[in-house]
Parts: sequence; structure tokens; C-alpha cells
Amino acid sequence: MQTFGLPRQITRGAALASRLCGKERSDEAHRRDALERWRQARADGLTARAAANAVGVPRSTLYRWQRLADRNRLKPCSRRPHTPRRPTWSAALVTAVRETRADYPMWGKAKIAVLLRRNGHAASESTTGRILKTLMERGAVTPVPTLRRNGPRAARRLRPYARRLPKGRKPTSPGEIVQLDTLTVSPHTARPAIKQFTAHDPVAKWTCAQAWRRATAHNARRFLDKLQADMPFPIEAIQVDGGSEFKADFETECQRRRIDLFELPPRSPKLNGHVERNNGAWRYEFYATWDLPDDNLDDINRWIDAFADEFNTFRPHQALGGHTPAQYLHSLTAKETPVSHMS
Repeated sequence: MQTFGLPRQITRGAALASRLCGKERSDEAHRRDALERWRQARADGLTARAAANAVGVPRSTLYRWQRLADRNRLKPCSRRPHTPRRPTWSAALVTAVRETRADYPMWGKAKIAVLLRRNGHAASESTTGRILKTLMERGAVTPVPTLRRNGPRAARRLRPYARRLPKGRKPTSPGEIVQLDTLTVSPHTARPAIKQFTAHDPVAKWTCAQAWRRATAHNARRFLDKLQADMPFPIEAIQVDGGSEFKADFETECQRRRIDLFELPPRSPKLNGHVERNNGAWRYEFYATWDLPDDNLDDINRWIDAFADEFNTFRPHQALGGHTPAQYLHSLTAKETPVSHMS
């Protein structure tokens, strides 16, 4: 029978009640009740077959339940095999499934299996599903319903190389962590805005920059050449915000050059405070006071190099006791250089 016009919560509740009743038909209480009614019907003069038909349970089942009741084993037992089948997939396949799911967190086993076969892995859809289930039980993969329930941020793709900046991590030596940011300026109101990539070392206060028309990951990757050439010390790690220009090609290039890449948590510009303060110097001491060329980026970048040289070798820095970044680095080198016994 199908009902119409009833509220949804009533029909859903009725369906749930019917399922619960169905589960009760296989428990120990129901079996004992069926056996009792079958015995009573036989005691009233019915044959075993007629009594079974009256109870509604096959006669062979009733005889089996009676044998189990005599041995006090009427409670239903698990049908799980004592020696379940062990997984036959390789660790490489598990890694491929986990990485593919990390790139496409809303995909199921069907799509992931197709992608695995394209990449040369012999994985069926059912095997992919079993691996996903195992990863979910281990907590390595988040189920799709959980991602949908937690909103769109939960399904954001994971970055392949960048890591979250460890809490409380602060650099203690030049080049340990260089802060990177973009600065948008319009030196000429009639001209397009300039996107400047700014790098600043929080320890040595050394800075370098380069201007582009667009802040893209491709331009950020090219800025790494200038960054490593202009910084007078090796760069161990770079710290960036979550901007798209610091992903894709830029992230891949950092991995290729073996430079650690740290990503700041959302809405935390204070953790990038050194380069933010340095951007203020660029905005007010350079773009607001220097008479820059009209539209030629090559000329503007030459002026940027001139200001960076002035900032690093001539401009006194209060955090360094009035010394310049170059003088500070020279003092560090003098302290590390041992005195010769021949002098």
C-alpha cells in the first residue's frame, strides 16, 4: 500500500520502523517464540508440517533451531569467516589511490579507478573501493559525505609540497626562512598597476624585489632566480601566504630546488609582518618619492634594483642598531672567521 498526503517525517518514520521490525525477526527472542508456538501447535494435535505452516517458518528451520536450543546456542552467530581474505594490493597502489583522492577529494572509486588505469596501475573498481574503505578507517581519507557536510573548505585540494608553518617557528639565522609577498602599486594613475614580488629576510633585513604586470605562479617561479642571485646567503625555506601566485609552478620549482615552502594559516598577515613592513618602505620610500619611468618594466626594474641596493648597503636599520643589512652580515662573517695564528 502506498500512502499520499502524509508529512515526510511520518512516512520516513514508518519506513524506519518497518526496518527495525525486520531486524527483530532474526534475533534470539523471535526464534524462541516461534519454537514455542510450533511446539504448542503440535501439542494441540497438528502435524509438524501443519504446525510449521501455522507458525510461518519452514519445518527444517524449526528442527535446526530446536537442535541449537538444546545446546543453548540459539542466539544468531556471526557469519564472518574465521580467516578472512587478506589484501593483495601493493603499497604503491595504496599510495596512488591516496594521492589521487587528495587531488580529487569528491571523486569516488569509479573515477579514481579509471585514472589509476591511465597511469599504468592494474586496479579494478572494487579493489579501489576496498582501498578507499581501508584508508577511511585509518583516517587517511575523509569520506565524501563528511566533506559535503563540513562545507566547501573541507574539500579544498591539498598542496603537494607546501607545509603549514609550524606554530612558534621563527628564524634565527639569515636565509633560514625568507618571507615573500606581493605588492600592488600604481606609480602612474593612467598606467596599469604594477605587481611587485618582494622578498625580505627577517634576520638580516635584506630585501630584493622584481616588478611584473601580473602576479602569476609562472612569474613567481621566475622571481626565484633573482631571489637566489641577490640574497648573499643560501635560502633554506620560503614563507608565503595562501595566494594563488605561490602555488602550481612556483611550488613545483621550490621542490625542484629543494627549498622548503611554508604556507601561513588563513587570515594571519601578522605572521608575515616583516615583509609587510618592508612593503611599506617600498611603497612610501620608493614609489611615492622616486621619479620612475612611465611604462617600461625593464627600466622600472632597474630602478627597483637601485633602491634595493640603497636599502641593503646604505639605509640605516633601527632593528640592527643603526647598521645596514650589509654591515650586519659582515659582522656575522667576522665573528665566524677564526683568527689566524700567523698574524
